[in-house]
Amino acid sequence: MGTQSEVPRFLLIDSYDSFTHNLAALCRRAIPGCIVHIIRNDDIPLDQLTPLLRHFSAVIVGPGPGSPGHDADVGVLRDIWKMAGDDLIPIFGVCLGLQSMALAFGATIHRLNVVKHGQISRIYHDDNELYEGVGDVHAVRYHSLHVMLDGSKDLECLASADDGKENGLVVMALKHNIRPFWAVQYHPESVRTSGGGEDVLRNFWRLAQNWTASRHRQVRPWDADVEVTIGKPWPNLQRLSHTSITPHLTVATHVLEHIKLTIPDICEAIGVASEDSDFVLLDSVAQPGRFSIIGCLDQSSTRIAYQLDEHDVVKVTRHGRTTAEQFGSQDIWTWLADFMRPRRAAGGEESIPFWGGLVGYMSYEVGVANLGAVTPHRTPPLASPKHSDINLVYVDRSIVMDAMTGKVYLQTLREHDHSWLEALAVLLEFRSFSPGSQRSHAPRAKPASQMKVSVLLPDKDTYTSRIRRAQEYLFAGDSYELCLTAPSRISVNNSSGNGRLSSWDLYKTLRRRNPAPHAAYLRLNSSILVSSSPERFLSYSRPHGTVCQLRPIKGTVRKGPSVTRAVAEEALVGSPKEVAENLMIVDLIRHDLHGVVGDNVVVKQFCGIEEYETVWQLVSVIEGQAASENDHYEMGWEVLRRSLPPGSMTGAPKKRSVEILHTLEDEPRGIYSGVFGYWDVGGGGDWAVTIRTCFKYDARDQRQDSHQSGPDLHDEWMLGAGGAITALSDPEAEWEEMMVKVESVLQAFQDVRT
Repeated sequence: MGTQSEVPRFLLIDSYDSFTHNLAALCRRAIPGCIVHIIRNDDIPLDQLTPLLRHFSAVIVGPGPGSPGHDADVGVLRDIWKMAGDDLIPIFGVCLGLQSMALAFGATIHRLNVVKHGQISRIYHDDNELYEGVGDVHAVRYHSLHVMLDGSKDLECLASADDGKENGLVVMALKHNIRPFWAVQYHPESVRTSGGGEDVLRNFWRLAQNWTASRHRQVRPWDADVEVTIGKPWPNLQRLSHTSITPHLTVATHVLEHIKLTIPDICEAIGVASEDSDFVLLDSVAQPGRFSIIGCLDQSSTRIAYQLDEHDVVKVTRHGRTTAEQFGSQDIWTWLADFMRPRRAAGGEESIPFWGGLVGYMSYEVGVANLGAVTPHRTPPLASPKHSDINLVYVDRSIVMDAMTGKVYLQTLREHDHSWLEALAVLLEFRSFSPGSQRSHAPRAKPASQMKVSVLLPDKDTYTSRIRRAQEYLFAGDSYELCLTAPSRISVNNSSGNGRLSSWDLYKTLRRRNPAPHAAYLRLNSSILVSSSPERFLSYSRPHGTVCQLRPIKGTVRKGPSVTRAVAEEALVGSPKEVAENLMIVDLIRHDLHGVVGDNVVVKQFCGIEEYETVWQLVSVIEGQAASENDHYEMGWEVLRRSLPPGSMTGAPKKRSVEILHTLEDEPRGIYSGVFGYWDVGGGGDWAVTIRTCFKYDARDQRQDSHQSGPDLHDEWMLGAGGAITALSDPEAEWEEMMVKVESVLQAFQDVRT
């Protein structure tokens, strides 16, 4: 084997897939010590790529959306299989990789009668070549196209799946009879593939080494010029290694151990009912949530607002004065990281995840901008004011309640601020122990005749027709899953002119009706957000030893007297469609996490059943942790930046799915299906997906007039909802599931007015 370089070096060609980093991680597990470089299929023209391949031991052609017959989908893949002579190199293809190989050597491509997206099949093989010593294989499939070998004399089938009456025998693995090319149709890197992953990669490497030795192929030494073109090896964590930051601030804490106040009590004690001022509450009302966070804001609290169409300008408000700051060649993420670095703090209670920091929301479009997706600009309807895409406040005084212990933590980052801590402690203790001092949790009801609530739901025929259009993209291989959404509009009129609907009363009603682990009440700048989100997007603990956790939800069943846990489990875990929806997002999230933290990503829970007030849901838990030398203060922030928008709100592959959804939805999503949460001054953070959420634009002058009398006071609220569309989706059932989600929030408007 003297012709091989000492360390195997692989080039992984990515076709804009959302599972690519999972495949890179699989290579590193299967072939310890190997070096993997990743390029896109259109990064480097073939004439420039060919001589560079002499520095690699093998090529891996990864999966991706689209068809091998479309040049725009495959880039250099069309020609890479045709290399010959001294340019030959061992190649292993996956999914689109197999299809492009088959097409290059005379096979034909056809649509499956029944699409297999997120489905697990037994793979039948003859225990040779790629499958020598492998044993039983049960593999995850993500494909709507398949190959037929009629007319191809160069290819040999190594494995197949038997789909019975649906599709018959389907080719699952191929080899070329002369050239060093092998490929599989299924996804060896999926978390639910067993038996056909690491073993098959190891066998490919064995076969590749044997071919290389027999041909006396020399792998040229690596040099810096090649790396300039190809890029650094994966995982490239260099961007993260510069931020070892010494804390500048110290957290001062006062603990109240026997307080008899609820979160609404505390909020009302510090003035939440005065709607002409900003307020932020992140509220854990149900398990698995634990900590509720209240920001104690005043005029000196720094507000940050950014809109994507303003490019390099961020608006910063301090002491009531707003300035526009330019960040030039930086992006908004770097600007916010620069803002937080001098505010790093230490000295707080280690068990409390929030000591202070940035609190607020980010829109769906902020994440889309990071993808480089081709989404032509759309403007909201003329009647819809423009919310900020990033809307944050720096909280340096806060209250945190631990639902497990009942303790309340009063915290400040300001110097010489002990008098504020003492005054707040006195106020809350007085409220707690003085009879009748607590405010009622019930909303201040107005007669039903005064408040008129009208709702404009999405048009059912339009939505279901778009489900069918989405499925056409799925059948064509352009996506595995599409999260199709639509907005509802809620108008609230007070014909008597005797005050507007209180957003705080609305939140309390929603909180009582639909308690959620990631509830929120944000009244910030000109936006008001009322949320009962059940879904954590991303949490990350403080360094060192930062653990990043994502908890995607896919699969929903409405609760009812006869819907027990066992019934819900049968309906969800027992449903191939529901499990497939969840699996696709789990694999996508693993890819996102691998892209930042490297190899150490694990699925802690797959498709567990969780109970909420109105629904049962299917929840998975994925965690990732960087190696100690790469762990630092901004690790979680970087994961957030590179993981948005939430995969559970797009589908997979993410980039292509976002582009397709842009053609199926009429207007920007805005706040809906983005994230809200916090970045802590200690380096931790917690962000929830903005679902089960209504929001409105409420300029400050409108807020100040909200309690004044006048004719026909009017509010417009937005409420988004949707669902994951797969090839197995029934449009009628998808519409019903979306309505369940809408009603979980909508009922609060009916309750609060009566």
